[in-house]
Amino acid sequence: YQSFFIVNAILTSGDYELLRELARHPATARIEPNPWSQMQQPVDTAEEEENTLQMRNAIEWGIQRIRAHQVWELGYTGQDVVIGGQDTGYEWNHPALRNQYRGWNGDSVSHHYNWHDAIRTLNPQNDTTINNPCGLASMVPCDDNNHGTHTMGTMVGDDGQGNQIGVAPGAKWIACRNMERGWGTPATYIECFEWFLAPTDLSGANPDPERAPHVINNSWGCPTSEGCNAANWATMNTVVSNLKAAGIVVVVSAGNSGSGCGTVNTPAAMFEESFSVGATRNTDTIASFSSRGAVSVDGSNRLKPDISAPGVGIRSAIRNGNYAAFSGTSMAGPHVAGLVALIISANPALAGQVDDIESIIEQTALTMLSTQNCGGFSGMESPNPTYGHGRIDALAAVQWVLSMASHTQTSNGESTVNIFPNPGQSLLTITTSPQNPPLALALLSSSGVQVQQYKWSDNLQEQQSINISALPAGIYFYRLQTKSGLFTGKIIKL
Repeated sequence: YQSFFIVNAILTSGDYELLRELARHPATARIEPNPWSQMQQPVDTAEEEENTLQMRNAIEWGIQRIRAHQVWELGYTGQDVVIGGQDTGYEWNHPALRNQYRGWNGDSVSHHYNWHDAIRTLNPQNDTTINNPCGLASMVPCDDNNHGTHTMGTMVGDDGQGNQIGVAPGAKWIACRNMERGWGTPATYIECFEWFLAPTDLSGANPDPERAPHVINNSWGCPTSEGCNAANWATMNTVVSNLKAAGIVVVVSAGNSGSGCGTVNTPAAMFEESFSVGATRNTDTIASFSSRGAVSVDGSNRLKPDISAPGVGIRSAIRNGNYAAFSGTSMAGPHVAGLVALIISANPALAGQVDDIESIIEQTALTMLSTQNCGGFSGMESPNPTYGHGRIDALAAVQWVLSMASHTQTSNGESTVNIFPNPGQSLLTITTSPQNPPLALALLSSSGVQVQQYKWSDNLQEQQSINISALPAGIYFYRLQTKSGLFTGKIIKL
């Protein structure tokens, strides 16, 4: 058996009598199936061939469209950020990926805490007469399909020789193989999620949450047609919720089952806690295959996807040091994971602030509208069930973050005031120093009208809080009176 700590579950197999015995045990809440399910296969499109033929020294069209290359010019490439990927595996020493692999220091490699393989059995759906090219429980990062290597290339890829394929080439990456030649199970997905929460050495021992990634890309799904259903959705949902609570952004491709309504219908894209991504073409229109909301399969009528990104004819890395163009929401999700890295590199204080990061991406996205209405949601409003909040704009997001960072900390002589998080949605914390406690704060609208006021003259502490949840989204100005003087600045309400 295998016990999990990210969710209260045990994986085991046995005969009918064992099943009956476990079902009768008072400690058993429920018994769930653990079926093999196939990943979202790349979609054949005419754009693939066109983009494959483009010049290798061109910055890929998706990166240019979201203006990530303009963020690089500002000096932010994802530095000091770690991206996690769980997929079919990864070719770690691909020229476009090797220097970004956290286990490579330029001279030698260590896979401890940087790689985990959750595949220990062959999938009976595959031809079991042919061994998996990576073997089982590999101690070295390996890709048995191409899909994983391609997604990682879009996140961080750059070989220094003209193949600028990654959104955040300054970020580091770690990885887990969760599929056996494109087929995974809820248990392999959960095992990888758990490893990201607290990466281990190659023996699976000594877990260390300090080495967890900031964001995880998930370009896979688990459809009802292949055994994932309401019986095991709850367990996967708990896993994703726990990762978000730990401060990790969980980016998930929306799926390639469009163009009908309600086609965002598989874990983990359907969950509230996932940041789900639809795919757009180079004309900034939705790809026909991109799954649409609202989520009807669980009765929630939840609006999905959350956001959209380039996903048609995306050229990236594949095995054996090669490159190819694929299409699918699997190609869109990595653009968003890379954007998360750019945002955190621009303002490291946002690391772990999942809601704030997602809100910044949504608020700065290019609004996209559709004539398609689904689940009572109008396509002519934003967000909508086709594009979510729109197509991501990396430059706009980072500019917002830089504006936020410049107003998070203000100084007056030798005294400093910090306001965090800023932008924020509800509770903001104001920190000064023991010698310079805050006395009063006035919050004004952009037109100069006072909307909130706080006084702390009877409670002289270096840290105070204000609650802006009742205010409409927008930019506000503050005047903070402290023992040493007056501070002014901006607060952004998301």
